[in-house]
Amino acid sequence: MVDLFIPFFIAIVLFYALIKKVDAYSSFVKGAKGALPLMAGLLPFIIAMFVAVELFRNSGLSAYLCNFLSPVLKLIGIPSEVCELMLIRPFSSNAGYVLLRDIFARYGADSYIGNCASVIMGSSDTIFYVSSIYFASTNVKKTLLTIPIALLCNLVCAILACFCCRFI
Repeated sequence: MVDLFIPFFIAIVLFYALIKKVDAYSSFVKGAKGALPLMAGLLPFIIAMFVAVELFRNSGLSAYLCNFLSPVLKLIGIPSEVCELMLIRPFSSNAGYVLLRDIFARYGADSYIGNCASVIMGSSDTIFYVSSIYFASTNVKKTLLTIPIALLCNLVCAILACFCCRFI
């Protein structure tokens, strides 16, 4: 049933365009043409985020930070095994999924650590990626508190996720 959703949605859009007497193909091409300058403007920011994530992981900085933060995280109820996920997830969703898969392989999907990682993954977002795209496309200049507040929200979500997973 899920496999039919996209073809069904496309058929509905084409049927609606037919009823409204709109050339769907021309409208699609016009929209795609308008998206090209936006993508050209966003591409440097996207590449910069990918490079930053890879440098962060491959340089060993993420492992160093995890070792440094583990005692503090344990005090607030977060297992040290999900520390790297918490550090990488604000930068990259794909890297977060790779770490989540590694956690599942190492500890199991139904373990306490696997449950914590799953809820953290679902309740957090790629803050730096979304912010860079949003701020680049809207020309917002006053971003002083945006990132710190979003990171604080991610931390609170991680604390609550691990707290709730204790009772599952």
